[in-house]
Amino acid sequence: MLKVLVCVSGGGTNLQAIIDGVRQGSILDTELVRVISNNKNAYALERAKQAGIPAVCVSPKDYEDREAFNEAFLQAVEEASPDLIVLAGFLVVLPAQLIKRYENRIINIHPSLIPSFCGTGYYGLKVHEGVLARGVKVTGATVHFVDEGTDTGPIIMQKAVEVREDDTPEVLQRRVMEEAEWILLPWCINLIAGGKVTVSDGKVHISE
Repeated sequence: MLKVLVCVSGGGTNLQAIIDGVRQGSILDTELVRVISNNKNAYALERAKQAGIPAVCVSPKDYEDREAFNEAFLQAVEEASPDLIVLAGFLVVLPAQLIKRYENRIINIHPSLIPSFCGTGYYGLKVHEGVLARGVKVTGATVHFVDEGTDTGPIIMQKAVEVREDDTPEVLQRRVMEEAEWILLPWCINLIAGGKVTVSDGKVHISE
């Protein structure tokens, strides 16, 4: 049984996709053991509560410095003893110690086709604003392992989404969620739970 901890900052639509996947059986052999948010008002915490998943808020605002926050965050993770940490719209830089300890056991969903429109400054709606400003015809979402860089870890899976002439950032954001993010993230968790994902030489290999 894969024990999964989900970190989320906002509404938690990707969290809901994971909850639904476990409940409906599209994600097998997986237990959601904890949800952590940095935002006490995040609706994701309510989603966790409704699903019976232990949830906690660990916010940098509640600590005197980053070191104290990192220590508290690390403790909140360790208490749950997860096999996999999923960043589902988590807008906090992870402690380096955590990334090292959970190497190739932390995944993130990013709302573009990495390496386009990713890295520092590209998060949330800003990604889709960048896509429309550049005039690209195809965008999408990427699930990747997390390393010390920003959106630089090994790519697990990507899914393309058409960009339309009349798109606004908000409309495009919604389509990327519906057509890519909510499909990709549960799919990748299920593959990992099934032991089908390995990393070597910085690249991901998926077995049948």
